[in-house]
Amino acid sequence: MPRSPLAPTGPHPSKRSARAPGALGRLGAHCARRPVVVIGAWLLILAAALTGRHLAAPTFSDEVSLPGTASHTGADLLARSMPAAGRPNGKVVFHSATGIVADQRTALDRTLSKLRDLPHATAASQFVTSDDGRTAYTTVSFDRQLKSLGHDYTGRLDTATEPARAAGLGVAYGGDLDQVVREPADDKASEGVGVVTALVILLLAFGSVLAALLPLATALISVGVGLGIVGVVAATLSFATSATTLAGMIGLGVGIDYALFLTTRFRQDLIEGRDPVEAAARTAHTSGRAVLIAALTVAVAMLSLYACGLTFIGKIGLAATFAVVVTAGAALTLVPAALGLVGRRMDRVRVRRPVAESAGARDGWHRYAQRVARRPWTFLAVGLAVLGVCSVPLLSMRLGHVDAGADRPGSSTRTAYDWIAHAEGEGFGAGANGPVLAVVDVSGAQTSADRVAHDVTAALQGTHGIASFTPVRASDDGRVLVTTITPVTGPQDAATCTLLHTLSGRTLPGALDGTGARAWLTGSVAGQADFRDTVGDRLPIVIGVVLVLAFLLLMTVFRSVLIPLKAVVLNLLTTAASYGVLVAVFQWGWGGTLLGLSEPVPIESYVPMMMFAIVFGLSMDYEIFLLSRIAEAWHRTADNRLAVGEGLSATARVISAAAFIMTAVFLSFTASPTVVVKMLALGLAVSVILDATVVRLILVPSAMFLLGRANWWLPRRLDRLLPHVHA
Repeated sequence: MPRSPLAPTGPHPSKRSARAPGALGRLGAHCARRPVVVIGAWLLILAAALTGRHLAAPTFSDEVSLPGTASHTGADLLARSMPAAGRPNGKVVFHSATGIVADQRTALDRTLSKLRDLPHATAASQFVTSDDGRTAYTTVSFDRQLKSLGHDYTGRLDTATEPARAAGLGVAYGGDLDQVVREPADDKASEGVGVVTALVILLLAFGSVLAALLPLATALISVGVGLGIVGVVAATLSFATSATTLAGMIGLGVGIDYALFLTTRFRQDLIEGRDPVEAAARTAHTSGRAVLIAALTVAVAMLSLYACGLTFIGKIGLAATFAVVVTAGAALTLVPAALGLVGRRMDRVRVRRPVAESAGARDGWHRYAQRVARRPWTFLAVGLAVLGVCSVPLLSMRLGHVDAGADRPGSSTRTAYDWIAHAEGEGFGAGANGPVLAVVDVSGAQTSADRVAHDVTAALQGTHGIASFTPVRASDDGRVLVTTITPVTGPQDAATCTLLHTLSGRTLPGALDGTGARAWLTGSVAGQADFRDTVGDRLPIVIGVVLVLAFLLLMTVFRSVLIPLKAVVLNLLTTAASYGVLVAVFQWGWGGTLLGLSEPVPIESYVPMMMFAIVFGLSMDYEIFLLSRIAEAWHRTADNRLAVGEGLSATARVISAAAFIMTAVFLSFTASPTVVVKMLALGLAVSVILDATVVRLILVPSAMFLLGRANWWLPRRLDRLLPHVHA
């Protein structure tokens, strides 16, 4: 049998000091000496977190409040003067495949009566019928937000509409009722695919069963704890519905990565002859420090989302931060304990001969580094060209809201959308899926309400892009005028966005000029437009905060000005390339059918902001792991060229494996039924693979070879001002 690479090859372990410098090293040694206690404690924490989540009954909601925006102001005016008009509502749509719906009038009347008797229903309007008579809908209003009714409320809707179904009519639920009837996303299958794929990659990378299972097992435990904590917190602090999926996706990815880097370093120390406890201590002191810095960078990026001023987005970042912090804690305690427990038995069961972290100065990665050092400008140009090409579609990015038209064909929400939009060519028009309320405050007008209503009517009649609008009517208290505007195009269409800007910027202000009255657009579509504009305006703030904080953190850790500057620039390029791929796939429709998309969709308004924070944080993981090894070699040799070669050789294989694992985890989530999750999953997968290949293997080494000793330049005065980080 061939000799195990974990057999000691250096000086006898007893001749080495078992004491590791630094707090992290001592923590690692402590956990490695008491593996059963530490692992047992983590399992108890996992059980407590999952039990707490179950008992806490967490709540998740996608409701967004934007005080001060036009839609919010208009909604407040409606709530005061016309409470019924401003209540949450949704459409129940009926369709006849063979005749006209009016033929089943008795069944429809019974259904309407049952809908009005539903719990929390306040009204159900008379039926509105399409020109061909084959489609009709009623608008049902409720006394509470629809999301709070829960998915179980769908059964009550089905019971109420049973008379129509029994009469042979098709029934579907649309409008804001999608918050009730759309099934909660079940991403367990995606998680399972990601875990199995990660295991296969780990087996191929390590060749050892235990070395492959250890990172996966510790990551799953930490993710379970993190999601349990998110669930407990969600009982008092409501998160978005996608927060749990996102936290699980990021937690699983970074958890495997952190454990993988630690396991790789541990195995190398065993190969060099150290005993398991000392190897675990040294691993925690060196790679553990890199893990701590990487996790801190990701957490800072996630929490920076609060800088946008939108708690909805900030809390998504907070949920992801919980997952990252827990996985970092597991990496620094649970992983050393597991390594200490396994010890030299790590390679006992293997699928192929395990290999060491680096084969020395003559290995393939050293030769590759020398090739880059000989032609750094060529490699730099090629890498920048790849990212540049991927970034081109970014120039045509259009933010918006993905509506029910992108839902799975055959689902109730998609069926209702299609029946209303066209119903075999004779429906109400796509714009009927997203009507807009225009609210005119005439309480301080110097012109009569009738005159204002006449001017508004005339202005709307002359506005391009409006399919129809209801007569302008006054509230009972006479303080506001209201009309419902139906656009020609659907809610996610670019023309609808243009219409909203025309109405709010030119049509209504022009009609009310000199009257003293003011107008606002409200409703779901107007609120989504305000949200999109708010996010777009605040995206530069988030980018600025993340860049500054990351630059300061890296400058403090690596005692350099150019290294963090280079990292910031390259990560911006990676993010731009990821945005470009998203636009090509989702907005242009290139390969969208492979992801289950039936039509091109705009980029969800908050996805770029979320992606920037996540991509920046995750890409910094690999930057820190690579630079940490380069910095170790630099401080030991003071030779920049040798340091870059050693760092690349020591980390390239493990970074490549980690990147493939994280990419596989993210890609598995593209099977999610939620389009926003698909966007984030694909964007993150693209960014990780670009970062681990083009950036880490081409751009970083070529740039560092070109900069030479300047990589490590830091003004003395700045060096004295910056705190020194030791762990």
